[in-house]
Amino acid sequence: MSVLRDKIKLVIFGTDTRGGKLFDVVLIATIFLSILMVLLDSVAEYNQKYGELFNIAELVFTALFTIEYILRIYCIRRPASYIFSFFGVIDFLALIPTYLSLILPGTQVLTVIRVLRVLRVFRVLKLVQFMGEADHLMKALLASRRKIFVFLFSVTNIVIILGSVMYLIEGEAAGFTSIPRSIYWAIVTLTTVGYGDISPMTNLGQSIAALIMIIGYSIIAIPTGIVTSEINFISKEPDKIECIVCGDKNQNDDSKFCSNCGSKLTNQK
Repeated sequence: MSVLRDKIKLVIFGTDTRGGKLFDVVLIATIFLSILMVLLDSVAEYNQKYGELFNIAELVFTALFTIEYILRIYCIRRPASYIFSFFGVIDFLALIPTYLSLILPGTQVLTVIRVLRVLRVFRVLKLVQFMGEADHLMKALLASRRKIFVFLFSVTNIVIILGSVMYLIEGEAAGFTSIPRSIYWAIVTLTTVGYGDISPMTNLGQSIAALIMIIGYSIIAIPTGIVTSEINFISKEPDKIECIVCGDKNQNDDSKFCSNCGSKLTNQK
């Protein structure tokens, strides 16, 4: 039985084996198709024509994801390490909306069912586990969080000050009816979005608006540079043994089991 579990774990969690690669490809295709079906089902025209087909397809997709979820729990030593992990919660969210909509029939809960159907788009998060680069990006964001916080704090100060100044200069006649609304205008202008719902009328106000636009173009590259430098640093770090179940990469070379979730390590160097 343990041999069967190990084989199932290599296929479901592993990405280096032929079976694991094939499983990942099939699962990715299934996720994309299920999300596409959810999107098309929200279009009234398609829902009227193919509503029954969408319902049948949803049951099939849910059954496949349920089998996958059960197998993931079955093949690891500590099921709780997967169930309460990030990807375990995402897999659960991919299943529960359909089952709840079946349990809660009736016109009085149509709004609830509608919300549950929309929640099925959370399946797109299941794709995160197939993107190795996403792990590097997440580490870079965490490593640079203090610098980014300081940057956002500085930007917040800029929009508060300039928004307040514009409130004093332009006033209610130009649409700057309050300081919060003026700060909103400063944010829209600084980010170069420019909705156009509020615009300065005086020469001084337009000069400040031009200054904010220039500042906006100048600061766009700052967070990009911060994260990029961290990505370059992380990419140069030596590779470590990774647990294919929980993704923990801080395993010792001579370890046979994961120190985080207890799963057997099958990818030692």
